[in-house]
Amino acid sequence: MIAKQTIKFLDDLKVNNNRDWFLENKKRYEEYKKNYHQLIGQFLEIMKPQDSNLELLEIKNCAFRINRDIRFSKNKSPYKTHLGIWLNTNQGNNNGPGYYIHIEKGGSFIAGGMYSPEPNDLKKIRKEIAFFYEDLEEILANKNFRKHYSGLDKNETNSLKNGPKDFDKDHPAIELLKLKSFVAVQKIDDTTLFEPDFVQKTAQKLMVLKPLLEFLNRGLTID
Repeated sequence: MIAKQTIKFLDDLKVNNNRDWFLENKKRYEEYKKNYHQLIGQFLEIMKPQDSNLELLEIKNCAFRINRDIRFSKNKSPYKTHLGIWLNTNQGNNNGPGYYIHIEKGGSFIAGGMYSPEPNDLKKIRKEIAFFYEDLEEILANKNFRKHYSGLDKNETNSLKNGPKDFDKDHPAIELLKLKSFVAVQKIDDTTLFEPDFVQKTAQKLMVLKPLLEFLNRGLTID
């Protein structure tokens, strides 16, 4: 489970995002990191038996460095102020379909799918949708899926205004083909973070996304 000290550390880091403060609080960071890795281990323990594509994952494969890459960013704050866990179901693809947990006071959420696939992978997924869109629509219409997720995330930056090149503009699944990412998201209320069964309940919600990830992985196997 998430320790309250973990959230407190992230909150304090958010208002003291500089190297001097971080070094002065190195012991707190080590405690944060320990809890972070414990949390990943708990998710893997629950989810590996339910998704064989996670079987080879280790804790180190699912954690992010706390240091931000600021080389090309206007925001020069050196440290991330959220906790992220990435469970990739396609280790042959660094940006393969997977499950994601994001912990940040006031901004926590879970998600699953594939975010901004490379052009070649995007074309493969669109081809899978074009030929087997009814399979994807069935996944998105599933009662359990709809209980937790409102569908695939759609916004101006994630969707083309017109249909993609090489695909029929009148295709019955044209709105799905317009997508540039294929992700379902559910927000997490802060009040649930410290509940004893938080990991168990969150893992169950993530596993609802397994059919979506299987569909995406199926598309990526196309030559």
